[in-house]
Amino acid sequence: MSLFGFFHLRSIGGQIAALVVASIIALHLILTGSFLISRPDRAEMPPDSSHQLANAALLLGSAGASERPRLIADIARAFPTLDIVELAPGAAAAIEDTEGQHLHGMRRHLGHGYKVMALSPEGGEHRVGVQLPDGTMIAGRVEPGPRPPRFWGGPWMITLLFVLISVTMLGLWAAHALARPLSSFARAAEGFSLDGTAEPLPERGPEEIRSVARALNRMQERIAGLMADRTKMLAAISHDLRTPITRLRLRAEFIEDEGNRKRMLIDLDQMRTMLESVLSLLRNDRRLEAVTLVDIASTLQLIADQFADMGHTVHYDGPASATAAARPDDLHRGVTNLVENAVRYGAEVTIRLDVAGTKLTIDVEDDGPGISDERKQAMLEPFVRGDDARNMDDTTGFGLGLSIARAIAIAHGGELSLHDRQPNGLIVRMQLPVWQPNCLAA
Repeated sequence: MSLFGFFHLRSIGGQIAALVVASIIALHLILTGSFLISRPDRAEMPPDSSHQLANAALLLGSAGASERPRLIADIARAFPTLDIVELAPGAAAAIEDTEGQHLHGMRRHLGHGYKVMALSPEGGEHRVGVQLPDGTMIAGRVEPGPRPPRFWGGPWMITLLFVLISVTMLGLWAAHALARPLSSFARAAEGFSLDGTAEPLPERGPEEIRSVARALNRMQERIAGLMADRTKMLAAISHDLRTPITRLRLRAEFIEDEGNRKRMLIDLDQMRTMLESVLSLLRNDRRLEAVTLVDIASTLQLIADQFADMGHTVHYDGPASATAAARPDDLHRGVTNLVENAVRYGAEVTIRLDVAGTKLTIDVEDDGPGISDERKQAMLEPFVRGDDARNMDDTTGFGLGLSIARAIAIAHGGELSLHDRQPNGLIVRMQLPVWQPNCLAA
């Protein structure tokens, strides 16, 4: 990347560089404003009473003894609040040698040869005595001067706070601006579907982010096209195979050997069922059926009654009514596949429904041999059959029942899992949300 390309505002590098420049400018503006408010170049404030007394002591110390009364009178007229007087030698007994901030400043200002002491307060006044180099003692009223501004309230702390707040806000804005496209990428990947309902990623932001968004949109279009071509191809193959299968069935009817005719018809039925199962699995990937309000309890009770009419022992255990947003035909097909597997390997099957909060759970339990733990995850893949304990013969299934049910559960925003039943058997658990994100209010 060239130097001028780095400062291009449509790229991430350019936006970061602009953020740094904006931060520096903002800091300079804050410092300039702080300087203009505090104005350290202004003249200092007039001296307080402690400085006046110290200057008077220096003046009296440098003057002769004969001139001091006149100077003291002049200082008293010029600074009446100072109340400067010359103490008699006996008044020194009332002096207290204490330390204070104003005394420390006076000592530094006067230097060696002068002794500064705090006198005993009289009437609440703060009087300070200064012993001149020749031993003469003068005293004056010293009021505590204004305290210097604390660092917390000074212009430097205010500047530091402004800098911290500005940098923090700019950093949060930069993090949000850079992380928001990545979050949208994650949401798009999670909501990717082949039915065309997912909206394409918005192509905005820095040039790099827009390039990634365009690439992901094109990838989604290519995947959807490939899946559509796959479905069309298999549908065409299925359509073309149905005609020869039908002709073979007609010809099989003329076979005189009853045993051979029956076995050939079973093979042809198995081929037709396999084609329909494969197409059902592929159509579930497309999610063509619309979402609507469904009475899940009535659907499960209907499935139990249908299998009971065919001579199987299937019970329903759950509430009499439970409404949720779902695809009714897909849900019926998925639960039917689970019950078909259950009645194939177990003598008694129970369909349980539990609704808790925003999630409903459908359990299909059987008392068969079950599935080992190491094969539970593999059994959810297409064309994977169970172990020998759950396979009675070669015509029992094609390994698509659980895969179709799992695809239906995922299409509803749920999941399908396998669990052990005590003391024996298998529990196939389908967990679905009560409301679908794209379902309209009834």
